[in-house]
Amino acid sequence: MSEAHRNAERAEQVAPERPEPELEEAFDRLADEGQTRLARPWPSLIATALLGGIDVGTGVLAYLLVEHATGQPLLAGLAFSIGFVALLLARSELFTENFLVPVTAVVTRRNSFGSLIRLWAVTLVGNLVSGWLLAWLIVTGLPQLRETAIDSGSYYADLGINLRSFVLAVLAGMVITLMTRMQHATENLGVRLVPALLFGALLAGGQLFHSILDSILMFCALVTGKAPFGYLDWLGALGWAVLGNVVGGVGLVAFLRLVRVEHRLLRERAERS
Repeated sequence: MSEAHRNAERAEQVAPERPEPELEEAFDRLADEGQTRLARPWPSLIATALLGGIDVGTGVLAYLLVEHATGQPLLAGLAFSIGFVALLLARSELFTENFLVPVTAVVTRRNSFGSLIRLWAVTLVGNLVSGWLLAWLIVTGLPQLRETAIDSGSYYADLGINLRSFVLAVLAGMVITLMTRMQHATENLGVRLVPALLFGALLAGGQLFHSILDSILMFCALVTGKAPFGYLDWLGALGWAVLGNVVGGVGLVAFLRLVRVEHRLLRERAERS
């Protein structure tokens, strides 16, 4: 065997793996949209956050109506998916949907970590404010749902702060971030609706510990004035759920997904250094 042939074989053995076009395209969509979200001016950011809470609150309304009629959380979870469909079509902002898209923009140095914290904080508060308003409207307009709302909200309050509830929060963050990743794998709207329906049903029907969904359900119970827990209990549950959601979304999904396109991360960071 000639020396030239041996050198060619060695080069082939150490050559880096060729990038997958689908991953490259999805990465570009994630980074571009992440930059758009992080660069939103304050009024637009606040408005999209408030609308996100309204969209999820609409899903909660569907959830309570179906659970009241059937007593089946799985069927109610499927009905809740209308909230995620609204989020997708209206392009509003949900706190836990920001564990992959804007994180990608920050990791590639298209924007700062401070802008990510601003996005997370405003989105969380906006979702909760409009979510409370939707809870009040639901309970006031549909008093027949009050007992169902108390039962549903109490379930999450009773989870407490322990290993089980933390794991449920991690699973919730993982599920939502995986849904986001699947939706950004294509530009076809019809295909993107499928994860919204499936993962919305999994989240609500599986009664995972999601910071915004569960907060709105707890708000519905609290607004009745007959909930066996108070706002301090909700606040503790919220903090625990947020922590678990971040671990599941950023740690278990976003980080590992970004490792698959490490070559693009290195290139982007090098261009901006």
